[in-house]
Amino acid sequence: MAGRPGGGGTRMSLTPDTLFARDTLWQSWLDVEAALARAQAQLGVIPDWAARTITEVATLDHLGRDAMVADARRTMAPILSLTRLLAKAAGKAGDYVHWGATTQNIMQTGRILLIRQADRAIRARLARASLRLGALAREESGTLMAGRTNRQHALPITFGFKVAGWIEEMERAEARMSDAATRLFALPFGGAVGAMHAFGGEGRALNRQLAADLELRELLVPGRVVNDLFAEYVLSLSLLAMTIERIMTEAYALMAEEIGEVSERLDAGTVGSSTMPQKVNPKFVVRTIAQAVELRGLAGPALETGRSSHEGDAVANQLLSSVLDAAIPLAWRLAESFEETLNRLTPNPVRMAENLNRSQGAISAENLMMALAPLAGRAQAHDIVHHALEDGGASGLTEDAGIRKYLEPAAIAAALDPAQYLGDSVEIALSGADLAQDLAVRFDPGVSG
Repeated sequence: MAGRPGGGGTRMSLTPDTLFARDTLWQSWLDVEAALARAQAQLGVIPDWAARTITEVATLDHLGRDAMVADARRTMAPILSLTRLLAKAAGKAGDYVHWGATTQNIMQTGRILLIRQADRAIRARLARASLRLGALAREESGTLMAGRTNRQHALPITFGFKVAGWIEEMERAEARMSDAATRLFALPFGGAVGAMHAFGGEGRALNRQLAADLELRELLVPGRVVNDLFAEYVLSLSLLAMTIERIMTEAYALMAEEIGEVSERLDAGTVGSSTMPQKVNPKFVVRTIAQAVELRGLAGPALETGRSSHEGDAVANQLLSSVLDAAIPLAWRLAESFEETLNRLTPNPVRMAENLNRSQGAISAENLMMALAPLAGRAQAHDIVHHALEDGGASGLTEDAGIRKYLEPAAIAAALDPAQYLGDSVEIALSGADLAQDLAVRFDPGVSG
């Protein structure tokens, strides 16, 4: 929550389950009311002593939860109930509570403060996930495996190279999140319609002071229909989910028994099936994929929230609250699951090598073609190798007369060695590992690895 200098409250420890819980939301609104009073006192709008008193009592403990529940049930206007009880708890200072504010100002600002806390927690998890990806890229920079296109063997790569691709995609996700957060973490406090009517010419100064107090940026039009800011942030999370889903789905495919190139490290006693005792199913990757699919699916509803009308729209705001209630905690859980799954991901270099060698060197046929190209022409070289594979399979490449017309058997065998045809896979993997270290710091400057 926002700090309350001199106040009687403490920061609440949040989790995905408590982020938008009733008490958490109510306390966030109280934090905004207290910050508003302090900002108004600094500008001489209300007395200093009133701001100090309001700040002191702006906690649920002072108001009384039961009283708040009962009053909100009666009014069906929780901000009205909250400000009434806050005014009562503040005594004479209560005359200055909620001075010139409107319900949506308080609710939206409170949610932004909570989302900012969640954003930090999400980014901390993603920072640690990035460190794990970086370690995988470095450790497996030279681990040979088959590259695949259209789910068929393509060219030899290393597992570290594959992970480097994941890292760079995560870097783009971080950039989108940061960009959207820069716009979202702004102060939507502008009175009833956003023009600061109730503040007698001090509205812009008050907005500036309150934004500084809450460490938010200012808006030119701090109105009640800034839903595009929230929608954009949810979209950035949906795109993050798309990236995580792609990474995890690829890992899940590599876990198939027929492939077996990666596995999950499971705890002792884990059971895969109630009927098939031999099965030990993946557990963590499937949960992560399911969460990612669910979060990605919120992109459409998020876009609907931006279709608000005029200077205020309760329908759009109701939908927005529903989308945020689902998306932000889900993104937090997804980040946790992603980190845990990556920490349990175990490469199997032996199976990678076995699968790579199934083609008996044909996976490096492009290298053989390129060795022939200067001698026979590129198009002709392609046809020679292609027809040789059609006629005799991979095992016949070293004996094919069309190829031996140009190359000795030793040169053919060397060209078909996957370890000799990795392109820049190793270098890219190591660069990806360095990028992951930098990415972790971008996600969370306090990360240690």
